[in-house]
Parts: sequence; structure tokens; C-alpha cells
Amino acid sequence: MEDADYEKLEQLEAAFEKKDLAFFKKFFDNSKDLPLLLRVHSVCMLEHIGNEEMVGLLCVVLAEDESPLTRHEAAFTLGQLGYRSAVPALTRAMLEDVSPIVRHESAVALSSIGDDSVIPQLKKALEDEDEDVRNSALIAFEYLTYVKRKKRNEENVSAKSKIRL
Repeated sequence: MEDADYEKLEQLEAAFEKKDLAFFKKFFDNSKDLPLLLRVHSVCMLEHIGNEEMVGLLCVVLAEDESPLTRHEAAFTLGQLGYRSAVPALTRAMLEDVSPIVRHESAVALSSIGDDSVIPQLKKALEDEDEDVRNSALIAFEYLTYVKRKKRNEENVSAKSKIRL
């Protein structure tokens, strides 16, 4: 990294302290040629801001950043944030990204979000060429199947309770 890159890192840190979402949006628009440290670190910072406004931006990073590591961190951060608005981008990345670490982390993130509507897509990911992706998809598939069953059982118990009243 060069001096200008360290200055950019200081700007990132200052923007993080202020939770300056506009800075991050502008940063990502112009980050293509920046060092990997800056791109990955900025994605990680967004998890701690925890704002759903960041989901769209992280989804763009997940789809477009040239570095699999940065895309992986975007998937991880989307999972940690837990917003369902990230599900379509994570599903697409899990099924289509060229990098196994991105597909793996996208499956894990989908499990973290807990939206059982992705069970059919997770079933497709069970056929992935990469063993780690298949295992991550299997864990997510089984967990979300459990969540769906638990929800259905709770609805049945609730319905039976209402009938008795």
C-alpha cells in the first residue's frame, strides 16, 4: 500500500466512527482499483454499522467485486446483518459465483438469515462441484427445514388452542 492508501484507510475509520453511510456508498463506487485491504476492511465495517441501507450496497459488492475474498466478506456481512432483503443476492451468489468460498459463505449467510423460502435453492446447491459448498448447503438446508417444521408445529398448536377456546 502507498501513503495515499493509508490516508484512505484513515478516512474509512473516520466515516465508520460517524456511521457516514454516504461516504461508504461513494467509497464503493470508486473502490475497484483500491488495495484489497481497503475493500475487505470497508465491508467488515458495515456489519458494525448494522443498517439495512447497506444491504443494497453489499449486494453490489457481492455480485461485482473482482476479489473472491471481498465477495466472501460481503456474503458474511449480509448474513450477520440478517436482513431478508439480502436473500435474492445471496441465493444468486450461492448458485452462480465462480468462487467456492463465496458460494459456501452465501449458503451459510442464508442459514443465518433464516428464511425458509430458500430451501429449494439450497437443495440445488447440494449438487455443487465443491465439497465445502455442498456441506454448507446441507447444513443450511437441514437447519432451515427444521425452522420450517418448528414454525408449522407452532402454528398447529396455536390453531388447536384456539379451537378449544
